[in-house]
Amino acid sequence: MGHSLVNIEEISLFSNRLSGEIPKSISNASELVHLELNNNLFSGIIPNSLGNLKNLQSLKLDENIFTLEISFLSSISNCKQLRVMDLSKNPLRSKLPNSIGNFSSSLQKLFMSDCEITGSIPQGIGNLSGVIFLALDNNNFGGPIPTTMKELQNLQELFLEGNILNNSIPIEFCQMKNLGALILSNNQLYGLLPPCLGNLTSLRILYLDVNNLNSTIPSTLWSLEDILELNLSSNDFNGFLPQELKNLRALIQFDLSWNKISGNIPSAMGSLLTLEFLDLSYNALSGMIPKSMELLLDLNYLNVSYNRLQGEIPSGGPFVNFTAESFVMNDALCGRSNLIVPPCVIKKAYHRSPKKLTMLKFILPIIVLTTLLLTCLIIFRYKKKKHGDSAETELSTIGVPRRISYYELLQATNNFDESNFLGKGSFGSIFKGILSSGSSVAVKVFNFHLEDASRSFDLECEAMRNIRHRNLIKIISSCSNNVDFRALVMEFMPNGSLEKWLYAHNYCLDFLQRLNIMIDVASALEYLHNGSSTRLVHCDLKPSNVLLNEDMVAHVSDFGVAKLLDDGQSKTLTNTLATLGYIAPEYGSRGIVSIKGDVYSYGIMLMETFTRKKPTDDMFVGVLSMKSWVNESVPHATIQIMDSNLLSGEEQNITVKVLCMSSLMQLALNCCDDSPDERINMEAVSAALNKIKIKFMATIMGS
Repeated sequence: MGHSLVNIEEISLFSNRLSGEIPKSISNASELVHLELNNNLFSGIIPNSLGNLKNLQSLKLDENIFTLEISFLSSISNCKQLRVMDLSKNPLRSKLPNSIGNFSSSLQKLFMSDCEITGSIPQGIGNLSGVIFLALDNNNFGGPIPTTMKELQNLQELFLEGNILNNSIPIEFCQMKNLGALILSNNQLYGLLPPCLGNLTSLRILYLDVNNLNSTIPSTLWSLEDILELNLSSNDFNGFLPQELKNLRALIQFDLSWNKISGNIPSAMGSLLTLEFLDLSYNALSGMIPKSMELLLDLNYLNVSYNRLQGEIPSGGPFVNFTAESFVMNDALCGRSNLIVPPCVIKKAYHRSPKKLTMLKFILPIIVLTTLLLTCLIIFRYKKKKHGDSAETELSTIGVPRRISYYELLQATNNFDESNFLGKGSFGSIFKGILSSGSSVAVKVFNFHLEDASRSFDLECEAMRNIRHRNLIKIISSCSNNVDFRALVMEFMPNGSLEKWLYAHNYCLDFLQRLNIMIDVASALEYLHNGSSTRLVHCDLKPSNVLLNEDMVAHVSDFGVAKLLDDGQSKTLTNTLATLGYIAPEYGSRGIVSIKGDVYSYGIMLMETFTRKKPTDDMFVGVLSMKSWVNESVPHATIQIMDSNLLSGEEQNITVKVLCMSSLMQLALNCCDDSPDERINMEAVSAALNKIKIKFMATIMGS
């Protein structure tokens, strides 16, 4: 580039595979109005010389590998006609200086998403008086949201999700009368939801999900008649849903899942005729599902699972298309058989004559007494018949009405022959078995020569008795006698463990498979930690305890050392049992068990899954640990710690893999903070993983 560029007004080289640095001589293009180098492989520092392009109106450098010196933002602010600047999806790895506010009022759109920016959002941001679109999402901004944002009176869309912003939502937002989209998802905001947000009549999209907001939902929010999307999920909102919901006449998406909302679903829900997506799962809602919701003809997604609902599930309108997953884990729902609920009993009212009532008073006790006598006789004869048997079995079915005897287990496993041996679990061995019905099962036989084996058996039964989740191993039945035999019969996972797939030479998981498995595990832990009134801590999370079914869906298994927590968040124990390398510091040293211990173990396993290095690998000696190795490598040398099996395919795919790998390892490090209080929770982990998956899929599909 040189003097030949003097009269050029537009350079558009977007969506190619160009690499290298931007030459400083580009400043010779003094008439340049539009510079579009986005979606390439350019690297290096963005040159300050761009600030000499006085006529520049549009600067698009997004989706490259640029880094940034803070001085660039000061230099580019000299471009007084600049309207659009997009630096998104570059590893800028810088702080945002207060001089960001020096841009002229001509700047209308500023994109700095996914740039690994750290520090706080500067107060000077309030000087961008002309901005109508501001995207600072998916960075590492911390601290409070600056109150100076109230000065952005022209702002229409604000994206701050995917950061670590804390404190409360500033009431100054309520002064931004033109705000149409406010996205604050996946941060650490807490406290009350400002009631004055209901005054923002221009608001069309409001996302506050995955935070720690803990108020009731202000009644003023139900006055936003033109809002289209409202997401309040994964917070601690409480209270009731009012009839005023009917005011949200334009609502298309409504997500209130993972909160503490109680009371009934109001019949006004049936007034939201434009509704397409409704998620009320994981709350404490009770009563019936309003039949008025049959009027929601555009509703294509509904989830009211994990509540306390009862009564008949509506059958008309959109309910014809919903499956059992929409209604699982409620108190007493009934309806069609394909929803896996009991049929509704139709009570017929009829009149009994006094004469019949008198006869019943005498006949009914006789019938009951006769039945009891016959039952006792049958039990007595059964016990007498079994008295001489050496192994009397006592069966307690867990969740499924399936009785399996000790002798059937012997036959199913060929007397627990070595050829059916699957591996070791906590306090026992696991065998494959084929029942008389032809179905395959896994049988865990507890070794009573090991101390605490009996207690572990009881614990697994208790832990798994009342929990159901697609990513938890399902216990079909238990079998025991009063002497020396205890066994659990579980669903068989034909693809074995995650550990097998990671380290066997003839198996290999691709990037997406590993990501899906870790999403499954996160979902299981999210349920264990928050899905019931009593929290459950697994305490021994590792790849060998993650099993894969025929579709490679992950199931967390082996609850032999799990702990049920009471109302407290943690408990101190004297004997702790877990696997070296995955144990949280407070668990290993002081025996403190909490859900944050599982988060730590998950972080280590996330590192292991994508690096293919065990935390007990011989390379980790002295001060070098799995955690410090990853910490030293991210983000600058991420590719060096990545499992080499993942570094195949097209160059563009490798680039997005490395970028996603960097995000995954940063997430893993957030799980593994030495302080339990500083660790991220599993709700936020799940949200972050799904966000990474969306980014990965979007890039792969577009390549």
